[in-house]
Amino acid sequence: MTPSPDLGVVTEPARTLEVLARADVLVVGSGPGGLAAALAAARAGVSVLLLERNGCFGGNITQVGVEGFAWYRHEDTVDSEGIGIEFEERAKAAGAAKPEPQSDSHALDAEGFKNVADDMVAEAGIEPLLHALVVAPIVEDDAIIGVIVESKSGRHAVLGTIVIDATGDADIAHRAGTSTHKTPLEQMQAASVMFHMTGVDKTAFIQGVKDDPQTYLSWAGADEWAVETTGKEDDMFSPWLSKPFDRAKKAGRIPADLKTLGGTWGAISDQGDLTYLNLVHMPEIDGTDVRSLTAGEIEGRRQALLAIDALRRYTPGCENAKLRNYGMTIGIRDTRKLVGRYNLTAHDVREQGRFDDSIGIFPEFIDGYGILILPTTGRYFQVPYRSMVPNDGVDNLLVTGRSIGGDQTSHAAVRNMMCCTVAGQGAGVAAALAVKTGRTIADVDIVAVQAELKRQEVRLT
Repeated sequence: MTPSPDLGVVTEPARTLEVLARADVLVVGSGPGGLAAALAAARAGVSVLLLERNGCFGGNITQVGVEGFAWYRHEDTVDSEGIGIEFEERAKAAGAAKPEPQSDSHALDAEGFKNVADDMVAEAGIEPLLHALVVAPIVEDDAIIGVIVESKSGRHAVLGTIVIDATGDADIAHRAGTSTHKTPLEQMQAASVMFHMTGVDKTAFIQGVKDDPQTYLSWAGADEWAVETTGKEDDMFSPWLSKPFDRAKKAGRIPADLKTLGGTWGAISDQGDLTYLNLVHMPEIDGTDVRSLTAGEIEGRRQALLAIDALRRYTPGCENAKLRNYGMTIGIRDTRKLVGRYNLTAHDVREQGRFDDSIGIFPEFIDGYGILILPTTGRYFQVPYRSMVPNDGVDNLLVTGRSIGGDQTSHAAVRNMMCCTVAGQGAGVAAALAVKTGRTIADVDIVAVQAELKRQEVRLT
């Protein structure tokens, strides 16, 4: 958002800030990428600070409510290894996961995973700072040395020898002057307000799904959806919901011109909780614009109620169901990306890209910009370290998570949560070794980084 000059300007006076905390590695943002980065750095033997603007760790999992952490996994998938798998296993052990209906994976319980993340952060010896909003980077002599935060404690500096930008929107990189690019508004993947329902009759709901099974080809029949597959996905089961909304439109309960309802359900519990309802997809919501975010949150909740009314009327088992909760915040799929030393391409993620500086692998799973490819044949690509290293701007900065360097199609792969953990773990280890050896981020010994990643049970090739 560009502020209006008609409203005037104010001058913020310069002031001296107290240092609230400092560490060897400072991670900004605790979504799957940031949480993995903090854990990896701490396990590599350095001090770590993990900053989070909200009241829990987990980002997209816990705050947005996207519980389908690895819904792409099938029998022949060659999957990532490392901290992402640990998230899933720890959640299962804590009773905070249940089998996912469309894959060989488990959906993470958003509320239960908050405690899992708390435990993992504490066990690693990471210093956590929740409710700390980063408002600016601190740059000296062309190197980032920390960030300025606002919190209930006031305005302070938080310092780190290496800073990892895991904001999801490359906020720190952008504000520090490092080159980034942002998807044009009209091309951005739609934003989602996730919600969960309770009071569903599980037996009746599952029977309804069996009586009218949906496939991934069903996605192509929804309003304004065009899906390119490889063909092998077309007959595979998908927990797809669109027919209730079509019926509601014919009945006049949903405006005929509303094209944003349709999507998937995540899992259903014995208690009647229907979770991870990814049914509201709003285009042209800019996650870097406060007014756009505000409008998206409000409109998304309004549309969710329309969806719930349609489900109650036209979906077996949902007759007495009601809203349980919304995600804490709107789900944003893409905004800014780093211009890295290397930027991933569509060819890399579709044709099994291989790199000497691999920090991990991710299966051939692409979901976005009208492409849906599921990893059912053992194909995978490697994630290069250089895609997290800025091509210009400041030193001592890494960008991880969904904002690593790449084009649109590669973003449709690396934005997925498990791939964010791959990038995050690589960033955390590289940051730790840069601190321990006194090298810059760009010149860190990649062989040593790969050796530590292997020690942390990451698959590189």
